[in-house]
This record gives sequence, structure tokens and C-alpha cells, in this order.
Amino acid sequence: MQLNLNRPLVFFDLETTGINVNKDRIVEISMLKIHPDGKEDSKTRRINPEMPIPPESTRIHGLTDEDVKDCPPFKAVAKSLAALIEDCDLAGFNSNRFDIPLLAEEFLRAGVNIDLDKRRFIDVQTIFHKMEQRTLSAAYKFYCDRELDNAHSAESDTKATYEVLKAQLERYPELENNIKSLSEFSSFTSNVDFAGRMIYNEKKEEIINFGKHKGKRVKDVLANDPGYYNWIMNGDFALNTKQKLTEIRLRDLQTKKI
Repeated sequence: MQLNLNRPLVFFDLETTGINVNKDRIVEISMLKIHPDGKEDSKTRRINPEMPIPPESTRIHGLTDEDVKDCPPFKAVAKSLAALIEDCDLAGFNSNRFDIPLLAEEFLRAGVNIDLDKRRFIDVQTIFHKMEQRTLSAAYKFYCDRELDNAHSAESDTKATYEVLKAQLERYPELENNIKSLSEFSSFTSNVDFAGRMIYNEKKEEIINFGKHKGKRVKDVLANDPGYYNWIMNGDFALNTKQKLTEIRLRDLQTKKI
């Protein structure tokens, strides 16, 4: 089955130093770009994370400090990667909760301005979990009836994710073969920031989604708890979360001036 695309869709997978979006770094990134006409372009790059790769992470993806010592840091390839995904939607496996937030952090740290808010995201894992409740290897076996060789290799996982999505569309006629529908089905919540610290309610108002102010409107918290903004900005929160909170604060300040 060929995907019904209006613009390119990039399947991507990251291998990293760990699972902390705020602190960990990319060590390998693989991208499979699917064009509306079905043409495919694939690119895989190893990245020097500029920090030690923990042994527990090496046991998962097999990459060591020695493997990446001569590779470029993310900031050296950020612009070329941004160009590769320009005007593209993004897809992955567990990408909405991990890969996209971490990729956004890396771009912010590199000082590359890339507007991901205009993209649609398809998380194949979310579709799988809603339908069958399995892992990627099991999903590949279940949908494609093949064993996934080299699991946790970014390139293998990226290609497997693409094959699984096409098989999901074949299996479930209720899934619409268009990016808007698949993106909406892949989402559990409507996040303001990629980490989900803030979400939209049914009125499209920004709501705090954690801590003592959970469930409150962001604008109300900023107005009634003056120290909250500084606490977030000085705390161990994702750069994207801080960026979005700042945008809301500046927007509300501008509104008060009008």
C-alpha cells in the first residue's frame, strides 16, 4: 500500500545516551523520507553526543564512545537535518513521547530555529497500542510476519516502522490513509509543549498538566503565582517547555497592553 501524502513524510528513529529528554543526547539518527509519489530517500548519521555513552545504553543500541568519537556533534549537522525535514510531516515509533521532544531539544540547543508546530506527527506505537498492545519487534512480526533483525539499530527500526504503518493501514479499514487522520489517531493528548507539561483543553486554552497547579489555566497561574515562571525557567525542564511558557507569557502581557 502506498501512503496517501500531500507532502513528504519522514520516518525517523533516534539512538541516544539515555531517556532523559532534558539531558541526554542523540548518538545516531536515521531518516526515511517518503515523497507523495512514493519515492524514498534514506539517510543515517552517527552523532558525537559530547558526553559519555552509559554502558546500559550501549547494551541496547551497541554504540560506544569509540564508535562516535570522530563523528560530528549535532550542532554541526543541525542545519542540514532541518533542511531534510523542511515542510515534512514526521512519523516514528514512540516518537511523540520521546524522539520528537528530544529532537526538538537538540535543535534548540544548536540554535537552529525549526517550527515543528506546523507539522503533523504520526506515532506508529500509539496506533499499535490502541489496536494490539505490543512492542516494535512484536508489531513487525504481527503485521509483517517477519522477524526484526538488528532491533535497536536506528536504520532497521526506521524501516520496520514504515513497513508496520503500511501494514496497519491494510489491516484496519477504519484507519484513514491520510496524514491528518493518522496524526490525530496517534495522539493521546493535545500537547502545548512536546513534553506534555502543558496541554490544551476543549476550549484550546493552555492548561498546566503537572504539579500543584495541574488542571489550571496557564494564564491564571502566571497571573496569580508570580514566581512560577522563574521557577520553570531556572528548573530542570525542557527548553521547548520554557520556550512555550515564555510565548504564552509574552502573548498575555501584550494582550494586557492593548
